[in-house]
Amino acid sequence: MEAITETGIVETATQGVTITQTAAERVQRLMEERSVAGHALRVFVSGGGCSGLQYGMALESQPRETDMRFSLHGVDVVVDPVSIDYLMGATIDYVDDLMGGGFRIENPNAVTSCGCGHSFRTKDHADSEAHAGGCDCH
Repeated sequence: MEAITETGIVETATQGVTITQTAAERVQRLMEERSVAGHALRVFVSGGGCSGLQYGMALESQPRETDMRFSLHGVDVVVDPVSIDYLMGATIDYVDDLMGGGFRIENPNAVTSCGCGHSFRTKDHADSEAHAGGCDCH
């Protein structure tokens, strides 16, 4: 099911990037704490990390015209055109457990991920250079 909001943002839970209610609430708290209400959550992929590619997130005040935009649970999520190829169908969650809290991305495009879950490799990048051995993320 898909709906277009007044601002042209796609509101969907079946395509693009999904954010859980728990993650959305955490993003909203972060925006309140930093006094940046109205910002969007930028999710992106860059080279690096234990597995070759790594996730990144930032609060964005000025999304670009070329960004894919999704809105769920009151949070706007923006993804650049290159990163969306790696993140299509991914779900952003926030987990708070005895080992510590943090955002987690469940990515159907990842064929391997490092132990900390912050870096991954896709089928298309399975042969790319990546660190051999264990995860050295902190």
